[in-house]
Amino acid sequence: MNLTPTAGSLPRQAPDYRWSAARLALGTASALGISRFAYGLLLPAMRTDLHWSLAQAGALTTANSLGYLLGAVLAGIAARRRGPTATFRLGMVLTALALAATAVSGAYLALLTARAAAGIGGALVFVAGGVIASRSAAAVRSPAPITIYFAGAGLGIAISGASLPGMMAYAPHDWPMAWLGLAAFALLATVASWTAARVDGPELRSATGRRRIRPLWRTAVAYLLFAGGYIAYVTFLSAALAQEHTPVWQISTLWTVLGISAVAAPRVWDPLMGRWPPARVLTTLLALLAAASALPLVSSSHAVLAVSVLTYGATFMTVPAAVTATIRGATPPEDWTPTLSAFTTVFAAGQTIGPWAAGAIADRTSAAATLAWTAALCASAALVAAYPRRADRRI
Repeated sequence: MNLTPTAGSLPRQAPDYRWSAARLALGTASALGISRFAYGLLLPAMRTDLHWSLAQAGALTTANSLGYLLGAVLAGIAARRRGPTATFRLGMVLTALALAATAVSGAYLALLTARAAAGIGGALVFVAGGVIASRSAAAVRSPAPITIYFAGAGLGIAISGASLPGMMAYAPHDWPMAWLGLAAFALLATVASWTAARVDGPELRSATGRRRIRPLWRTAVAYLLFAGGYIAYVTFLSAALAQEHTPVWQISTLWTVLGISAVAAPRVWDPLMGRWPPARVLTTLLALLAAASALPLVSSSHAVLAVSVLTYGATFMTVPAAVTATIRGATPPEDWTPTLSAFTTVFAAGQTIGPWAAGAIADRTSAAATLAWTAALCASAALVAAYPRRADRRI
């Protein structure tokens, strides 16, 4: 389809679009890198302090994903009625408040509720920010705004990795203070990204857009499998390493490398996303994720673990970027919001089941089983994505 921007339908090209995309990326840094993935670093301390099983620990991620599922449904409605700008800002505020609420009580129900609220806020940010980045990408005729936006999650991961493991090793009972620190970062991210979420021109708030899932059903299935698998790696990696008595400094280093590689990912994938068909990009990403998550099962040496997190970080947040680019290329602008919302619902459904199932299996085996779960589901997703329908090939 023609992606040349037309007057009144897409934002004007600005010379500083990369800077705007970077500030918008604070949305994924907060809603994903901090709100979702940092939990994996706090999990060992919380599990010890609150006497949880791995299934109980995974259930908090499931609660977050259930909130994300609800938020994905609400995001499509809110973005059409209020516009993506207002939806993005609402999601950022809700995420910061939910992170602060996580520090209030150690009661299991209260923590489940706070994590669910964080999931709702995260989905609002994810969908609305994806729409804003897609419009910017169409305006500048480059995938860079999309890949930069999703790579922002790596910043949150890197900040968490550099600070939380050492803090938890020194004072494991102070995990509420860690959540308050994360909430403070989310609040700063909200302020810094506020104006970057502004969309020039009409925001296409009408409800005339359609969800276009059937022509991209293989992409949707691959996305579902990816969602159910990838989240187990980032949720339980620290627990698996702790079970192997990995030093705290090594866990912190690996997590920081994971985040930094995610931030650097656009440099690697932007040229390929501009030249390769979307199905090839998605298949390559998923295959690399499967291999990266399987590496720690082969060896726990620092070199092997470093290759694992480096590869994983450079690929996992590019999968949503590739799916968003696929939607942008396959549908007209008025259909981006409902279609992206539908795909985010699929994504949330996978994330809802994955952590609990992986944790339940690990309770009966070992924490390493969560990595095998990720490898198996990402490999299956790669196989599905490798054989697109004819409709997918025309994107």
